[in-house]
Amino acid sequence: MKRILVVDDDRTTLRMIRLQLEGAGYQVETARDGASALSRLARGRFDLVLLDVWMPGMDGLEVLSRLRGAPSQPRVVVMTADDAPETLLRAVREHAFRYVTKPVEPAELTAVVASVLASKPDLRPIEVVSAKPDWVELLVPCDREAATRIQEFLSQLDSDLPEQVRADVGQAFREMLMNAIEWGGRLDPRQTVRIAYLRARRMLLYRIADPGQGFSFRDLTHAAVNNPPTDPMEHTSVREEKGLRPGGFGLLMTRQIVDELLYNEAHNEVVFVKYLD
Repeated sequence: MKRILVVDDDRTTLRMIRLQLEGAGYQVETARDGASALSRLARGRFDLVLLDVWMPGMDGLEVLSRLRGAPSQPRVVVMTADDAPETLLRAVREHAFRYVTKPVEPAELTAVVASVLASKPDLRPIEVVSAKPDWVELLVPCDREAATRIQEFLSQLDSDLPEQVRADVGQAFREMLMNAIEWGGRLDPRQTVRIAYLRARRMLLYRIADPGQGFSFRDLTHAAVNNPPTDPMEHTSVREEKGLRPGGFGLLMTRQIVDELLYNEAHNEVVFVKYLD
């Protein structure tokens, strides 16, 4: 049975989460502050920690920092109502595995817990190169799961933007990131994709650089961007012949969503811009 430690200074939250997770079949222990959490973690092994950020005494981010040097390092899901970019970025730097916004719906929390516990045990952490709110730079393993996690983190940085803008940018980012991971990095988690997120007053800019040799647009017969006007679905038969998953619309869709889309000469680095006015 998987063991989970829930750390929160609110008694009601602790009780609600404990009952929810015990009902889902997990063994759950609780702590009401950072010092107590570290004490429990020192005495026994846990598979997952659900960690509140703002608690009296030692806050959750300090607990997260101290855990990085521990012999046994459980995966940590940070829970907080604080959506400040500084809080989020410090959680990423300290290797939080996921980040959820409080209050968390019980069903959503159970789904997050199940997903984290089912993740590959040897997944490399996301490394932070820069953690300024207006300039974030990361090294992300070439793994689909890591891509999903970093998309969740970065989407929190745009919480002040209109929902449609957030959705559009998130979709464009995911398409470009998955291309970099699948084609540039060949889904090799030993390789990394370098991501930069720049937030200016009037624009968002993303830069994604992969470790591959690049590509040529004329060779993208498996992508919708090269379909002739007379056959807008021609690429689907090419994908079937090559044994590729359904899709191939990412680049075409991204061109329609963003305002600027630029590649370097080798086509292993892409920049896209979304203007905010």
